[in-house]
Amino acid sequence: MNVLGYRLTLTALIGWLIILVCVGSAVLAPWIAPHDPNAPLGQRWEAPSAEHWFGLDQIGRDMFSRMLYGGRISITLAFLATCLAFAVGVVAGFAAALLGRWVDVALSRIADVILSMPILMSALIVISAVGSSAAVLILTIGLLYAVIVFRVARAVAMNIVVLEYVEAARLRGEGLFWVILREILPNALPPLAAEFGLRFSFAFLFVASLSFLGLGVQPPDADWGSMVKESALAIPAGLAAPLYPAAAIALLTIGVNMVVDWLLSLHSRPHGDNA
Repeated sequence: MNVLGYRLTLTALIGWLIILVCVGSAVLAPWIAPHDPNAPLGQRWEAPSAEHWFGLDQIGRDMFSRMLYGGRISITLAFLATCLAFAVGVVAGFAAALLGRWVDVALSRIADVILSMPILMSALIVISAVGSSAAVLILTIGLLYAVIVFRVARAVAMNIVVLEYVEAARLRGEGLFWVILREILPNALPPLAAEFGLRFSFAFLFVASLSFLGLGVQPPDADWGSMVKESALAIPAGLAAPLYPAAAIALLTIGVNMVVDWLLSLHSRPHGDNA
């Protein structure tokens, strides 16, 4: 099977199917969820049945409906944070590579200072200080990961700006953004696309980790990380409730990484070899 002229491997096909199922379920959650995700419907930890496919949670809410809505929140937060990271990181990285000198030094030293502290610790400090909300989570994760994206974009751009067609564009007097959009970005897309998928996986796991610690998505809303935390009380009773959101987190992460591996293989493939 070919996509955009490139052969889709079996693992890439599986990865795309996993992503489409997860994203499709999240987008269509209001239409396919059988129950209100926040409404108690029966006894706590009720076993799975024809009416409640995954059973009920610790206060009697339908687990399947909460899984659908939880995926909607988890994926949206991770995607928006990743988009923010790339909007900031790619522009800054390309600017550092093109302008060089003091701009490159200043941006690189700022990145070094931010990366000198573990990202999780930085996020915990910020969220503890300003509170937890969707906007805070997106801004915090996005800006912290923008530093890593900056490093990647700068390294990719540094290999491109020395090529003749970029030098010719700069000698013609083309502006910074013209050179970035018309000369550098099209040639940097394959590695940046792979980095986007990888960074989305990290952002997705980051959101789940913060929610598990109680600093992410707040009740009554749910994401998969908070659902694992809420369902942890079912583990001593031998119930499978925590396994559903945990499996969903693992499945989407594996699917994204399968696609990332395929994108990286395209980038490393000799030019013109699309077979």
